[in-house]
Order: sequence, then structure tokens, then C-alpha cells
Amino acid sequence: MATNSKQSVHMNPGQGETSYAQNSALQKTAQDRMKTLIEEAVTGLCTSSCPHPKNMVIADLGCSSGPNALTLVSAAVDAIHRYCAQHEQLPPEMCVLLNDLPDNDFNAVAKSLDTLKHSVDEALARPTAVITGMVPGSFYERLFARGSLHLVCSANSLHWLSEAPEDLKKSRIPMHDSDEQLRSSRHQIVADSYARQFRKDFMRFLSLRAQEIVPGGRMVVSLLVKRSDKPDTEIIQPWTPAVTALSDMALRVS
Repeated sequence: MATNSKQSVHMNPGQGETSYAQNSALQKTAQDRMKTLIEEAVTGLCTSSCPHPKNMVIADLGCSSGPNALTLVSAAVDAIHRYCAQHEQLPPEMCVLLNDLPDNDFNAVAKSLDTLKHSVDEALARPTAVITGMVPGSFYERLFARGSLHLVCSANSLHWLSEAPEDLKKSRIPMHDSDEQLRSSRHQIVADSYARQFRKDFMRFLSLRAQEIVPGGRMVVSLLVKRSDKPDTEIIQPWTPAVTALSDMALRVS
């Protein structure tokens, strides 16, 4: 998937029936699988830092909105508090930053962050220093100060590319063509172009985060992949069923 501009794509806002908040159970499952990795990353941060860090900055890149927006950062905050309790240490001040494109539903995100602060205070039965913030922008650009992040998380986001491949745009070849025969003949060209674009974007993502993360910092990301031995033609494209259904509806109307 790709965006033509940094603000052109975002999840459906609000809490309605068609909102992302009500239709993101699949993404939540992927996030839940990351919790153990986040706990391991937090343990690594706390044990490798000498002296014990006085503050930690945690960022979620591509947070979206709704209940999933807090899943990863909440797991990190909980893991830090558990580690400190087990080792009889005072928890560090924490700064939790949520990032997504500017058109994201940040009103909902702000309410979620306020809920996070209150839930942490209630869990520990005392006020804690958890600073929260929102950082609108593309994660294919610099977002944070150099050497400022201790833990970076990202789930279900890195398949969104910075743009459509330039060679396809110049040739006016769409990612998905309604003509099945034409789509089949162009399949490998389109697949190779998007693979090159992903490699370019992913390397840029890693390079930018390397500048923003403190020495010894951690990063936990998840993204959709396919087995290298599985042919591209066997991958079910998410829009194919929709195209088939819409075409069938159009035929019935006509």
C-alpha cells in the first residue's frame, strides 16, 4: 500500500459502526503477540543501563486511534513498573509519545492518553510522572530529537509506503487493475516495483530511528510478511474479494 501524500490516508475516525476503533480486532491480535517482546526489551533496557535510568521515552509509530492506540505503550509502561517493583527500584519518569499521520483522529488519541495517565496512578495508588504527547508526521521523516528515544514500537504500520513506486506512476500502471488478464500480465512488474519501494522506505525508517534512539535503546516492530518460498500469485490480495463483489453488484443492477 502507498500514499500519494503524507496526509491522504488515515483510519476511519470516531466510534461508529464503520470506525477503525470498532473494526480493528485483527490488529489487536498482532499487538498482543508483541507484548512478550516488549517486556524483554524493557528488561534489556533496565539491566543494561548503569546507573538505573531516571527517565525513559517510549514512542509508538503509526498508533492510529481507538483502543489499539495504547496497547503497545501500556505494555511498556506496565513492564517498567513490574521490573522496578521486583528489583525494589523507583520507577523512572516516563514520556509516552504517539505518532501517526496528521489526519489521524488525534482527538480520540488525546482522550486515550489521559486515560493511560489515570490508570497508571490508580494501579500504583499514587501520582506518577508519566508525560504524554502526540507527534503528527510521517515516520519516513525525522520525528524526534537525536538520541532521545529509549523504546520504539510499531505494529501494523510499515506496510504503508511513503509513495507509490515512481516507475509505476510514470507508466501509469495501477497497483490493482480491474482487467484480470491485464492484471495477470503486469503482476510481476508491479510486485517487483513495490518490493523495491518497500526496501527503500524500510531502510530509511531504520536510518532515521538509529539517529533518534539512545545508545543501547530498543525497537520492537511487527509487519505483514510472506514466506520467501511462497509465490506472489498465491497471496490473496485484500481488495480482490471487494472488486469481485462490486463487479457482481454492477452486473445485477445493469
